[in-house]
Amino acid sequence: MRDKAGTAPRPDARSSEAKSSEIWDVLVVGGGPAGAAAAAWLADSGHRVLVVEKKRFPREKTCGDGLTPRAVRQLHDLGLAGPLSEYQRYSGLRSIAHGVTLELAWPRHPDFPSYGYVVRRRDLDEMVADRAVKGGATLWPASEAISPIIEDGLVAGAVVARKESGTTERVRARYVVVADGANSRFGRALGTSRNRSYPLGMAIRGYFTSPLHDEPWIESHLDLRDRDGNHLPGYGWVFPVGDGTVNVGVGLLNTYTGWKDVNTSRLMDAFVHTAPERWGISPETSCGAPTGGKLPTGGSVTPKVGPTWLVVGDAGGSINPFNGEGIAYAYETGRFAAAAIHEALETGDGLALQRYPERLEAEFGLYFKMARLFVAAIGNPAVMRELTRVGMRSRPLMEWVLRIMANLLRPDEIGPAEAAYRTLSRIVALAPSP
Repeated sequence: MRDKAGTAPRPDARSSEAKSSEIWDVLVVGGGPAGAAAAAWLADSGHRVLVVEKKRFPREKTCGDGLTPRAVRQLHDLGLAGPLSEYQRYSGLRSIAHGVTLELAWPRHPDFPSYGYVVRRRDLDEMVADRAVKGGATLWPASEAISPIIEDGLVAGAVVARKESGTTERVRARYVVVADGANSRFGRALGTSRNRSYPLGMAIRGYFTSPLHDEPWIESHLDLRDRDGNHLPGYGWVFPVGDGTVNVGVGLLNTYTGWKDVNTSRLMDAFVHTAPERWGISPETSCGAPTGGKLPTGGSVTPKVGPTWLVVGDAGGSINPFNGEGIAYAYETGRFAAAAIHEALETGDGLALQRYPERLEAEFGLYFKMARLFVAAIGNPAVMRELTRVGMRSRPLMEWVLRIMANLLRPDEIGPAEAAYRTLSRIVALAPSP
């Protein structure tokens, strides 16, 4: 993606003095899924939006690349159904554990499609950022918000380093959306922090050429073992990308007692050597060195809002603890933040921003609470093995688990979800020590 401007005039990149007198409606720090979605919705509402993204699109991002029906729904709402249809579509999850294989189709749901896509993040993120620009937002690539601007005790923009021009500029805005990812340096500068009692994920992934690159199922291995058959913490995945390659990775949660001693590169190496032969995964078919990162989950980062700023996506820890999915929640939190800021801009009432954390709690509060309990339970390897062993014997049970883990329960199933939460509470309380 080239440096594109929307309907708002782009200030001269070298004129810091001229810049300081101009005020944008919204400054979005980070052009990934959450930031680009927020920018698109705000631009569609006629607001003057500037997005600063420290990389230039297209850029690589560590991710499993899988889009669940929740994410697909958000992309469709953004008008991206057409471009999205050009990528690898899949029908559901193939789950493998204890010698049993179950192919579980995505459930029918009144609000979400019954399919997903696998799209490399280098393509997906450019697609959504481009959508924001076409809607009227302005994008500055290769630009990093290095510190907030504080005026009268309020955040009023950011000091932005333009890497390619070598200039540093003061960008002023009425509201700021913090969307700079899991490490969120800008968020920390505003006082956000992660609750360390919440689960933290670690993941590593790489690409491999494969004859099964266009399989209609994404695959999850819940019974991870090393070359000698010993159980390993975490799970492995193989996601067909449809371009001649598959995305292969492993994930681990810090609820596992010995997680600090686990070398994710060795875990990845073990999975590559033990993955089903039909995929053709081996060091010889690798497309390059794997990359990894940490995943703050369950809404673990707070506060989510200040008088003139909101935190969205990974920067707010909005990642599903069940499966490490963050893209759908990035799009949704970006959309919710845009709605709150739009109300504030339209009414002149800054207190409208307080609707944002209330919306997050209403949408995800119970679900994330249940997920945190579940991952606390499976942090015990014995509990994990027993749950997967029992679960894989029952297709109806695993279909129910898939709906819960992907957050695809229908409205009439919320009652059962609350019952599941109570059950998980008992499981955690009764689980033996590892």
